[in-house]
Amino acid sequence: MREAARPRTVVQVLQRYGAQTRAAYEPICRAQGIAWTPKRLAILAFKEERRLEVWVANNAGPYRRLATYPILAASGGPGPKLREGDLQVPEGFYRLTDLNPNSRFHLSIRINYPNAEDIRHAVVPRDQMGGDIFLHGRSVSIGCLAIGDPAIEKVFCLAAQIPSSRRAIYIAPRDFRSRPASSLQPESARMRDLYRRLEQRLRAFPTGEQP
Repeated sequence: MREAARPRTVVQVLQRYGAQTRAAYEPICRAQGIAWTPKRLAILAFKEERRLEVWVANNAGPYRRLATYPILAASGGPGPKLREGDLQVPEGFYRLTDLNPNSRFHLSIRINYPNAEDIRHAVVPRDQMGGDIFLHGRSVSIGCLAIGDPAIEKVFCLAAQIPSSRRAIYIAPRDFRSRPASSLQPESARMRDLYRRLEQRLRAFPTGEQP
């Protein structure tokens, strides 16, 4: 009878994948004036383009693009997540909180949906809003963002070396740097305002920047 796999720790994940993460990312950081390890992490996720960008920064100064990965799976379409079971990926300003080294999807990082803004504008009671939204490996997903195993190994190890208070993810229906927020006209005044603020924040991450 086969023994059940033992749970692994974040430290064990770093021991296994940390060296390859450093080999891939450190030269790019150094070339752009970012110390290894970076002090801040921002991930940009675009639903329509199915693209995820990894940006890093020192304690001060601008973010620099470190890597770009395809989003291999993400259910739903444009628009926010409103309730459990709607299959939507959230949209807005989130943090990357808990690291899960024992995910069913290889490795995962929790996205703090619902955040305070989601709760403030909720259309259903808090216990019906859903949760357990992650950035994870593999190539299947319902309401999460799947970027495959090789990508999540590196992003997970990078995130593990940066304090959670300095790990952000911005999720937008499309890349507002190339097509402005006004190109979408949601009925909700709240979403129009959110898209305007997302567009404003994305200006800190220039599209011409190459890793």
